[in-house]
Amino acid sequence: MTHPLDRPVWSALTSARQAPLAVGAGGALRLAPGYGVFAAAVDPSPQSLAALSALEQPEGMLATVEAARTPVPPGLTVLKEAVLSQMVLVDLAPAKPRDIAIEPLGEADAAAMLALATLTEPGPFFERTHRLGDFFGVKQDGRLLAMAGERLKPDGFTEVSGVCAHPDARGRGYAGALMRAVIERILARGETAFLHSYADNAGAITLYHSLGFTIRASMQMRMLTRGDLTQGDLAQAEPGA
Repeated sequence: MTHPLDRPVWSALTSARQAPLAVGAGGALRLAPGYGVFAAAVDPSPQSLAALSALEQPEGMLATVEAARTPVPPGLTVLKEAVLSQMVLVDLAPAKPRDIAIEPLGEADAAAMLALATLTEPGPFFERTHRLGDFFGVKQDGRLLAMAGERLKPDGFTEVSGVCAHPDARGRGYAGALMRAVIERILARGETAFLHSYADNAGAITLYHSLGFTIRASMQMRMLTRGDLTQGDLAQAEPGA
């Protein structure tokens, strides 16, 4: 039997929590526009791949993440391909004492969250992405300096994502502390935390290992489009933790 994390996007879009955010038909689904660009087909049949190709692309692209390499849907062009390391939490490592004030983020912080994600490019982040799950942040004088939150939610699992810090606030331990806050919330619900990182991002993977994550699988990421995009458009939407 296929593990749900072998097809994390499809597993999330057909899960109890995120099926209401899925749009599509004919064997292919994507996150509703404004939430993200992740998409998946039910299987690699020509009919399902055609349905994937037909999904709306108001952002100009779709992103797929699969353990198995699948054919490129007809009519779509590969903007980028990359290997991701999928990591799952085994045991949350003990916390190091840190004087970091962490607070939950909500609708009032939406504009600041989008601005920080646009600046730092942690992965696909749009005007409604913050509604995919719990987010936490660090502020200074009301200014959002760093954040982390949740993204894909297959049944029994939650992805840690949106981890980023303003260039002026890096090196202060915010990423690890915020990820810990997100992970503790996931574990309290009885779920397993997981995430994705570019396989060659040694610094990020070292941080994730220090929190208790271990590499589960190598994943294939593709950015697909049927239109013209700028490099800025692509950078904002690249999948990552």
